[in-house]
Amino acid sequence: MKNFALIGAAGYIAPRHMKAVNDTGNILLAAYDKFDSVGVMDSYFPDADFFTEFERFDRHVEKLKRTEKKIDYVSICSPNYLHDSHIRFGLRVGANVICEKPLVLNPWNIEALKEVENEHGTRVFNILQLRLHPSIVALKKRIEEGPKDKVYDVDLAYITSRGHWYYSSWKGQVSKSGGIATNIGVHFYDMLTWVFGSVKKNVVHVHTHDRAAGYFELENARVRWFLSINADTLPDHVKAKGRKTFRSLTMEGEEIEFSDGFTELHTHSYQHILDGYGFGLAEAMPSIQLVHDIRHMIPIGLQGDYHPLAANELAKHPFTAV
Repeated sequence: MKNFALIGAAGYIAPRHMKAVNDTGNILLAAYDKFDSVGVMDSYFPDADFFTEFERFDRHVEKLKRTEKKIDYVSICSPNYLHDSHIRFGLRVGANVICEKPLVLNPWNIEALKEVENEHGTRVFNILQLRLHPSIVALKKRIEEGPKDKVYDVDLAYITSRGHWYYSSWKGQVSKSGGIATNIGVHFYDMLTWVFGSVKKNVVHVHTHDRAAGYFELENARVRWFLSINADTLPDHVKAKGRKTFRSLTMEGEEIEFSDGFTELHTHSYQHILDGYGFGLAEAMPSIQLVHDIRHMIPIGLQGDYHPLAANELAKHPFTAV
């Protein structure tokens, strides 16, 4: 049984991490979040110590370090811009780190973390759960067994509707979340580069507060992609069913279905790490480099080969004065 601490216990994704710790037969000893809406802990680890001040959490973990309850793993579910600092904390207290995506916001952060790993002799693992999804594993195998020089036409669309609250939170601030492409797209980019190879060309067509669209060429794919948090961009057939989320991946016109099975992928990711595998800093680098590049590119508009959903009428920021 391994001892875990968790940073960001009140976050949206934290319950999946708690469940993963529990389902893999381990124990959560300490958790931290500056917000105290963490009643979900009762469902998994009611006896875990909880802190709303990082300094007290830091002191507690340091005390545990000198007992038989030393923390083996620190799980990080905090806002994106805090990942780098919290990863360093975990490494400094002698623990391995399991961090939500995006691992960090900038590629040079990964280079620096490699040095911290070496200094402390522990490792950083990123939750890149789509690499463990059976449908994506099967797709990768299919590509590897196909013609080596074939370049596939791929379309990716992901729309997850968010209300006005989003823009008042850290998620709506590019400096803290990394923007739309980073916040809701990084795991898709990781999946695509894992399956189809490294980026050869990268173009951004649209990039606003509520959507991003572009095109990139990989070793074995030409990819048109579209991401959005605006419900108005949902396809009509999705709206007609009253749904607020749309996820689609097509290859050569064939839909690659991977909507099911997401709830257990965190548990699979934890077991993968505990079994001596896991995805580390090197595996995280390609997608972090890609989202960094997208964030800083100037959109070229609707020209060239763009995703059809990119043609949706643009929307004003909800906080813009009429």
